Amino acid sequence: MPDGFLIDLALAEKTLREYVKQAWHVVEPTTDYIHGWHIDAICEHLEAVTLGQITRLIINIPPRHMKSLLVGVLWPTWEWGPFGMPHTRWLVSSYADTLSTRDSLKCRRLIDGPWYQQRWGDRFTLTTDQNQKTRFENDKTGYRISTSVRGIGTGEGGDRIVVDDPHNVMKGESELDRLNTLSWWDESMSTRVNNPDTSAKIIIQQRVHERDLTGHCIAKELDYVHLCLPARYEPKHPHPPKTTLRFADRRTKEGEPLWPGLYHDVALSRLEAEMTEYAKAGQLQQRPAPRGGGLFEVDQFKLIDTMPPPQNIVASVRYWDKAATEGGGANTAGVLMHRTIQGRYIIEDCKTGQWGATKRNAKMKHTAEVDGYEIVIWTEQEPGSGGKESAEATVRDLAGYRVYPDRVTGSKEVRAEPYSIQVNAGNVMLVKGEWVRKFLDEHELFPRGSKKDQVDAAAGAFNKLVGRKVAGSLLGGGK
Repeated sequence: MPDGFLIDLALAEKTLREYVKQAWHVVEPTTDYIHGWHIDAICEHLEAVTLGQITRLIINIPPRHMKSLLVGVLWPTWEWGPFGMPHTRWLVSSYADTLSTRDSLKCRRLIDGPWYQQRWGDRFTLTTDQNQKTRFENDKTGYRISTSVRGIGTGEGGDRIVVDDPHNVMKGESELDRLNTLSWWDESMSTRVNNPDTSAKIIIQQRVHERDLTGHCIAKELDYVHLCLPARYEPKHPHPPKTTLRFADRRTKEGEPLWPGLYHDVALSRLEAEMTEYAKAGQLQQRPAPRGGGLFEVDQFKLIDTMPPPQNIVASVRYWDKAATEGGGANTAGVLMHRTIQGRYIIEDCKTGQWGATKRNAKMKHTAEVDGYEIVIWTEQEPGSGGKESAEATVRDLAGYRVYPDRVTGSKEVRAEPYSIQVNAGNVMLVKGEWVRKFLDEHELFPRGSKKDQVDAAAGAFNKLVGRKVAGSLLGGGK
């Protein structure tokens, strides 16, 4: 064989990076290969997994930056052939069967093709009895199984547990879908590793929610290497790379593109112009809330030291968004909001906590006593008979006060929009207090954050203050 062939062969067997360059024309025959330093970074971390140096890895990277092709197609075929590890067993999943099947087919076609067979065809052979779209095996006991989130059956294990895009970007705000994915990872995939000490778990995704699978694993403080690569450089990104390798983001200028060879500044700006603030923050910047706020521009809240004189207040409401799980789940939140004679809004206080029903009811009654009889109380009434009974119980518990149930409709986002408009216009003030920090944090992440109770209560109070004519400081009655 020519010397050039043997040199290329040795380089491809030595590093995944070189293999990717050489194999590119096979997997993408109509597209030129454009190298980027982020490809080197991903390859180095995947090689460390192959060598047993990393067993838990999260990669956050924008869409269309080669993540699926690298992790789901090129890396498995490199391990099996060039690196001489055909015995490794792979479980590869995505939020949809179509995506995982697509990469499985690319992987198998690459192995079966003449380019790969000429170089490494003698190292293993695909078996004929297990050679399907979603599952194929080789004669060295290795296999690659592709499936969807929650789609894999019992009894399958792997040396490489890979999930590529565990969440559907279009369903990033669906609590049920998101929580089901987290449960699937914790309860099902945690048991799939063949060897707890040497088998590896790899999560690769663009961020869609504060508590998506990446956020879930970070919050649990699991020992994951975290390679976070935003589309534009942020020197103070909340998730700088956390890695055991000698790696640092090569960019130095704020806003510098990750892959200038393909997504240069003009191309990236064009893509950003077509996306919402939420999409840019999560999918491009890997921070599931835009800096400065999403629906809420939190820097537009005005902080004041004390309440103005009573004669400046025309209406006041304490609005409760109730929960009933102590020590977990959603919070109960009660926001006290006033409308001023100038047509602005002041939030004086927010009571919030994870209280059981008995403690919550006592807290609500004590708050009513402190607020006084002039404050109108509203409590959110959830749909269904249970929500109605809970609201009626609150009305009974607060007998003697002006308290009303609010039968809400529509999503939390829709109900919060009128309130957000006034916040973003600088028309909402906050009285300084210990409650303010968490209140602002929740608003900054809304609606992608895991908590929405304070926003919901504030939006409810605002909607009551603007939703009916008022006289003096009285507001309430009827629907």
